[in-house]
Amino acid sequence: MRKERDSMGEMEVPDSALYGAQTARALANFPVSGIRFRREFIRALGEIKRAAAVVNRRLDDARRQAIIAACDAVIAGELDDQFVLDIFQTGSGTSTNMNANEVIAHHARQRFPQVEVHPNDHVNMGQSSNDVIPTAIHLSAAELLVGRLLPALEHLQQALREKAESFADVIKIGRTHLMDATPITLGQEVSGWARQVELAGARLRSVLPRLCELAQGGTAVGTGLNTTAGFGAAMAAELSARYGIAFVEAVNHFEAQAAQDAAVELSGQLRAVAASLMKVANDVRLLNAGPRCGIGELQVPAVQPGSSIMPGKVNPVMAESLAMVCAQVMGNDVTVGIAGASGLLDLNVMLPVIAHNLLESEILLANGCRLFADRCVVGMTANRARCAEQVEWSMAMVTALAPEIGYDRASALAKQALEEKKTVRQLCREQRVLPENRLDQLLDPLAMLHPNTTKG
Repeated sequence: MRKERDSMGEMEVPDSALYGAQTARALANFPVSGIRFRREFIRALGEIKRAAAVVNRRLDDARRQAIIAACDAVIAGELDDQFVLDIFQTGSGTSTNMNANEVIAHHARQRFPQVEVHPNDHVNMGQSSNDVIPTAIHLSAAELLVGRLLPALEHLQQALREKAESFADVIKIGRTHLMDATPITLGQEVSGWARQVELAGARLRSVLPRLCELAQGGTAVGTGLNTTAGFGAAMAAELSARYGIAFVEAVNHFEAQAAQDAAVELSGQLRAVAASLMKVANDVRLLNAGPRCGIGELQVPAVQPGSSIMPGKVNPVMAESLAMVCAQVMGNDVTVGIAGASGLLDLNVMLPVIAHNLLESEILLANGCRLFADRCVVGMTANRARCAEQVEWSMAMVTALAPEIGYDRASALAKQALEEKKTVRQLCREQRVLPENRLDQLLDPLAMLHPNTTKG
């Protein structure tokens, strides 16, 4: 152990640690959950400190190069084991900002022993935890959105679109209220899922302009005290170049630090994505139910045994996994919403928990989409015989007769068909409801897949 000092006195720190007294103090104060900040967030901290070293004109070249070198190690993930603090800590994330400052300063001194680098005076120059942590949230959330989640949604959408095309000729019975309805193709049903995923991506992209506004440059309360003119804009430009995303300085620094509305907006859209994906996952489970004693119109790939007691049982586990991901994302959104409403005057004081839940939701959805696409959607097959059988057996076929024989008579036929366990076609033939050729025309499932050609 070695002794390190901060403004409150001395703290013992392990000799192997790159962090200092403030991190050690927070480590002792917050042994809450064991949950630490994610890699993307740590990278964002490194990028912010690096960008500040690049644009800070008050730093001499030697310190600038030492800090940049240390930041590059943070960005590359080489020092992740030094970011030791719990998510449930000071609401501003000050402890984690100082964790970064101390690690970078110590590593810089190790690599450049002749250069004195101070965590506050040099690594944190022109910055405050109050603008660094909100900026890190936006950077890491935007990185995951652009680099992982949107591509994963596009991958799933493409898989569903291709499956919809392959199922275009599979006529099946529609269901509303989980009850038999008029025919639809399996391709039409799957195309609805593909469109849901497409719209999910569009909703997420719509958040980017607000997410790409950065608080950096506001320092403690948004006034920019202890920065230089143009610092915020220069930081945004440098970070844009590093990430390949068009970040800009916040239009209003007081909003950017006092509120976390962009994070709440993104979380809300992630919840909407989760709602869409859960609907898709549940539909797959319903259509796959059986295989002999349920709906059984769709068959998902068998990826693992389904029971420890029932031999041969296979479960729709990929759909179940995706549904659980969606449930977690919806719960995360509740946390982000409450945290976002917890700004107190000039600062939101639940920043770490916003960061954790927001990034976790993005990662879960990105992984869930890819796995569901690759291990479920791609291998789904249609039970064509079962689909055709259910169409013929459905009472909803009588709907096509209603315009010609009237709603009341059609309703009576449906009721009688159910009671006598006959198809609508059988009953109509027995009662000679319509001439055979006309009956065949009206009860042709293909004719029920689109509006009548008659206008008006």
